[in-house]
Amino acid sequence: MPLVLSPAVNVVASIPSPSINGFSLWPGGPFIHFYALCILAGIVVAALITNHRLTKRGAEPWVVIDICLLAVPLAIIGARIFHVVTHWGFYFGEGKNIWAIFYIWEGGIAIFGALIGGAIGAWLGCKWTGIRFWSFADALAPGLLLAQAMGRFGNWFNQELYGLPTDLPWGLQIDYPNAAWPEGLPAGTLFHPTFLYEVIWNSLGVLFLLWAGTRFRLQWGRLFALYLIWYSAGRIVWESIRIDPSEVFFGLRTNVWAAIAGVVVGLVIFIVQTRRHPGFEPSPYMRGREWRPDGVVQSQDTDEFVDVSAPPTREPVADDATSTVASN
Repeated sequence: MPLVLSPAVNVVASIPSPSINGFSLWPGGPFIHFYALCILAGIVVAALITNHRLTKRGAEPWVVIDICLLAVPLAIIGARIFHVVTHWGFYFGEGKNIWAIFYIWEGGIAIFGALIGGAIGAWLGCKWTGIRFWSFADALAPGLLLAQAMGRFGNWFNQELYGLPTDLPWGLQIDYPNAAWPEGLPAGTLFHPTFLYEVIWNSLGVLFLLWAGTRFRLQWGRLFALYLIWYSAGRIVWESIRIDPSEVFFGLRTNVWAAIAGVVVGLVIFIVQTRRHPGFEPSPYMRGREWRPDGVVQSQDTDEFVDVSAPPTREPVADDATSTVASN
């Protein structure tokens, strides 16, 4: 059992939790959670970074918005479904309110479900816009990891999803009593700040992805594969020390299994795509769906810039060569 610091020492050597987790727009008005703002800010930042990276590859500016119109809603739906499935006892059974599965404002979303739903939405959006799915995925990878780092601050505001008790100087303070407080632990106990671990890990991952993508010119989904491996490897560790309720299968939490699957899928994508596509992508667009900026001349489209109509015919003039002689 880890040694717990005394309350006097905790005040100096620990990370405090915020005293509020949101605000009302006006007295009695809608309550805005900081968690939601963290997620929204992450989505905006990811879209901006992805747009910049796709545009550098030659894609139409802000085509990412069209893809996000499908990817973001399906990501949210997928995140909720994954949470409900992996926390079945929260919503089904005697005394449970089955309609609570729709109460997403009460919390309960899972990033691995968001990845599945978002991937489906992105694939549909790419079909719609003509962007290659793997080009979009590679452009998205660094921004997505940064968005996930930003979203973890929402857990800090909510004082949730923390880890085992610890006596380390960066232990996290949690208000007591707390609905998620483990039974048998005294007030003043510090916990591993798993939100902070993931923020640091994801931020380092952003730098790694940007470096690897430039250094090795990773395309055809290989950079996204590295994202899956990096992120999932970290989640295996953080999930293993978290103490929030979770379904357990064969001794491991559900999200640990999901993270292991993420590493495996990432490795498979990297190996398969390396063998299938040893060269570079010719364009971020699917063949025949290329975008042409205004004012750019395409040498193949000579009909648009060269007059190919038939030359004009000269109308004959009657007796124009003999009229003068005849009059003389």
